[in-house]
Amino acid sequence: MQAQLIEPNSEAVETSGDIILLALPASAVLTTALMKDRQGFWQFSKGFATNIAVTVGLKYAINKRRPFNSGGQAFPSGHTSITFQAASFIHKRYGFKYGIPAYALAGWTAYSRINATRHDGYDILAGAVIGIGSSFIFTRPYLQENVQVTFNSGEDQFLLGLVYRF
Repeated sequence: MQAQLIEPNSEAVETSGDIILLALPASAVLTTALMKDRQGFWQFSKGFATNIAVTVGLKYAINKRRPFNSGGQAFPSGHTSITFQAASFIHKRYGFKYGIPAYALAGWTAYSRINATRHDGYDILAGAVIGIGSSFIFTRPYLQENVQVTFNSGEDQFLLGLVYRF
């Protein structure tokens, strides 16, 4: 006998994974907007575009069948690559404490794809690696610019200033 906490092919699990697929990248972009982090927005955008290009390219190049022959282009999991790319962006840009819930949501999305029998473990693993890798290529930690150094010179005088914004 085998006990499962969640029944296989649960429509609620699959739907929740689909919702997270949209919500996690949207929250990453919304965070950059709220923090007025234009650099972060462009870093996310470059990582997202790279992720989509690699994921879709591999899906068509490999054309692996889905479990139970329910269609093609299973490898890698697009849901997983997108959610892990967003989670790793949040982690690398804003810190691990913000990344933990994002990774938990991305992990749930990965589970939802296996539960829905859309992917197997290799598809999920590849999607996570591609998503995290594409984000880590472009994302740099967010540094709030509180300190500014100024320099001014004139005839026989030099002025060096330090400004700190609270």
